[in-house]
Amino acid sequence: MTSNEPSHSAHHHDPGQAHGHGADPRHTVPGDGRGTGAAGDGVHGAAPAAPGDGAHAHRHASGHGHSHAHGHAPAAPVSRHLRKVIAAVLIPFAVAVLAGLVVLWPGGAPGHKPSGVGFDQPTEKAKVVKVEEVNCADVHAQQQQQPSQQQPPSSAGPQRPQHCERAVIEVTTGKDTGRRFESIVTPDATRHYKAGQGVVVAYAPKAPKDLQYSVTDVDRTVPMWVLAAIFAAAVVVVGRLRGVLALVALVVSFAVLTLFILPAILQGSNPLLVAVVGGSAIMLVALYMCHGLTARTSVAVLGTLVSLLLIGLLGSLFIGWALLTGNTDDQTGLVHGLYPDIEIRGLLLAGIIIGSLGVLDDVTVTQTAAVWELKEADPSAGWRKLYSSAMRIGRDHIASVVNTLVLAYAGAALPLLLLFSIAQSSVGTVATSEVVAEEIVRTLVGSIGLVASVPLTTLLAALVVSADRDAVGAVTSGAGRGSGLTGAGEGVGGTGTGRSGTGRRSVRGGHGKRRRAR
Repeated sequence: MTSNEPSHSAHHHDPGQAHGHGADPRHTVPGDGRGTGAAGDGVHGAAPAAPGDGAHAHRHASGHGHSHAHGHAPAAPVSRHLRKVIAAVLIPFAVAVLAGLVVLWPGGAPGHKPSGVGFDQPTEKAKVVKVEEVNCADVHAQQQQQPSQQQPPSSAGPQRPQHCERAVIEVTTGKDTGRRFESIVTPDATRHYKAGQGVVVAYAPKAPKDLQYSVTDVDRTVPMWVLAAIFAAAVVVVGRLRGVLALVALVVSFAVLTLFILPAILQGSNPLLVAVVGGSAIMLVALYMCHGLTARTSVAVLGTLVSLLLIGLLGSLFIGWALLTGNTDDQTGLVHGLYPDIEIRGLLLAGIIIGSLGVLDDVTVTQTAAVWELKEADPSAGWRKLYSSAMRIGRDHIASVVNTLVLAYAGAALPLLLLFSIAQSSVGTVATSEVVAEEIVRTLVGSIGLVASVPLTTLLAALVVSADRDAVGAVTSGAGRGSGLTGAGEGVGGTGTGRSGTGRRSVRGGHGKRRRAR
């Protein structure tokens, strides 16, 4: 450590004499401790200077002990007062979420008799026993042709026969295990079968016996579990403990979705209220489990909460203003037909909130971590400097996240966009149709919430970390001045067993060496 003046200190190495390396007391800053060295034991201390300057003191004893005490301590944790302030905000919120879970808890989905329409029909597992090629005319099956492909009948001769596939299916689960039926696959079908393949069959009890079972899908259990295992392994290998905690949080999120959100909506509860309570529960569990119960995570939770409220308000406003009903596909219509009490418009808004929650977590956690790391790198930075530096990171994040969200919704609606393209509709007609306008509102409202979360969370984190660290620094400096200790690396030696033999103290630094006998 250097002083403000050139050093002219001399070195003295008398046996049994302790050496204190530090700044001249005339050129020191208030410290909060001093080092004491004893010959032969290598024990010494460091008197840190101002917080964060990395000053340290080295003490060399004449016995062969030699050690180093450095003032490179981690940044001070969040003060108790600030923890109380954050807790005063988050604890009532957590209690409200818990109360909402208790009050709205559905206790399971309501029972009803399957209608036999779409997904609302009982299913069983089956397997393909045999597949053989047959003439389509013999099994009364004919390939469906598009109007543009239809040709007038030719008198040149008989048409070439078309070949279909006849698959023999055997039911492997349920009360009719072992029962077999046939399924005809035409040449233009998008799905073909092979012997030994697993399939899913639907059961229609009111249909004729030969038509009660029909193939509705293929069995994808094995590839889906393998893909899930690969995903989990990748998360754990890269993320290690954080990855394991993230997987646990994912399981909890799925449990809240399937055990609370969906059954509560089916029971007739307000979809918006259910989504807010369930989404908040997912947010609290996921963030604190993955990132720890810290002030940094709490700031991210606050930023996410405010952004979710903004998304809810904007979504409610524009869904009502644009007169969106939310009933734009067969699945939504079927749900509304089976459960007329469900508010479809609220279901649309609930979907917007839940869909935005995952990306919001990413943005708020990243911005909070950026502010904290910037403060660690430059402890003297004020909240304005931290905010401007972190916002440079946030702007890059905004550009990538918004583009990702828009492309995700566009990819999901790609078949619909293709239909509009085929119909040669104008851009205005397509954009203002309810099917596309619903996706536009969903995308833009979520994106506005994401964009707003960046400056909001960044400002909140900058104010919290700056106010807290300034308060901690002020308390530390005041404690050092109150103790009357000045100087970095002050050596204390005296007569007695284990201390320096000469009973002298040597302090070097500044303009030279001073000795004083006790």
